[in-house]
Amino acid sequence: MPEYPDLELYCESIEQRFAGQPLSRVRVASPFLLRSYDPPLSAVAGKTLHKMSRLGKRLVFHLDDHLYLVLHLMIAGRLREKPAGAPVPGKVGLAAFDFAASRLANTGASTLILTEASPKKRASLHVVHGAEALAALDPGGLEPFTLSVTQFGQQLRAENHTLKRSLTDPHLFAAIGNAYSDEILHRAGLSPVQLTSRLKDDDIARLHEATRTVLTEWTDRLRAEAKGAFPDKVTAFHKQMAAHGKFGKPCPVCGEPIQRIVRASNEANYCPRCQTGGKLLADRSLSRLLRDDWPATPEELEEQKRIHREKTSRN
Repeated sequence: MPEYPDLELYCESIEQRFAGQPLSRVRVASPFLLRSYDPPLSAVAGKTLHKMSRLGKRLVFHLDDHLYLVLHLMIAGRLREKPAGAPVPGKVGLAAFDFAASRLANTGASTLILTEASPKKRASLHVVHGAEALAALDPGGLEPFTLSVTQFGQQLRAENHTLKRSLTDPHLFAAIGNAYSDEILHRAGLSPVQLTSRLKDDDIARLHEATRTVLTEWTDRLRAEAKGAFPDKVTAFHKQMAAHGKFGKPCPVCGEPIQRIVRASNEANYCPRCQTGGKLLADRSLSRLLRDDWPATPEELEEQKRIHREKTSRN
């Protein structure tokens, strides 16, 4: 799912290209995308885009007459800039946003194509009128960069959850998801299953700093990599990441193999040495495979894996 750095780059890129330009029309190809009916989608035709903003993980197109297009990309939604009038692709195509002109293109008109590479169409588009209707779509999570250390701690301790859950809860914090929560917790040296009620003040200060630093660094990195082009290769996995998607790879800080906890379709990636005092966190899928007590250390895990492989090969 696109998170803070990706969404910031989308906002910047769309605004750089289309702010001050009319949105000629929106072509919706999927009946599952549009989630509102009043005002109708036709109301935005010909309206000028004034700016872009985020509402948590939603992208907000600010148009004339206090009209807003609110787009949630969910997990697999992506935007791509195409030549004017480009067709909405089959299977993955959801919609096209046709602009009368692009400030960065010499060809005049330009189109944004919305796709979703998933059989479950979860992306959503709302048309709303007025600030009150826009605010009703806000899940309520606070922006990390607006919070002092004290405010950040109060938000964390408002409910007693694991750090991984709290950081990714859109009702607590805005635009942090699975990928960057892994990176933030690794940078802070904190366990993803640490309960927020047990955090010390030093832990909160370290996590507050790590959150701001990681999100800033990755926004700057993705901006530099784009080199002014539209960000059409948004992904949750980057080779420069320390923990996310790095299961089995050496931690860049200590060299210990990165481990993971799998829960349904989500996972948390962490370094045992840097984040959990050398302790392995129980993973349900691997526990079922090994069938024995969960090992306490990475060394014990590797030994159990070796024994399991030997038993399997003999059978």
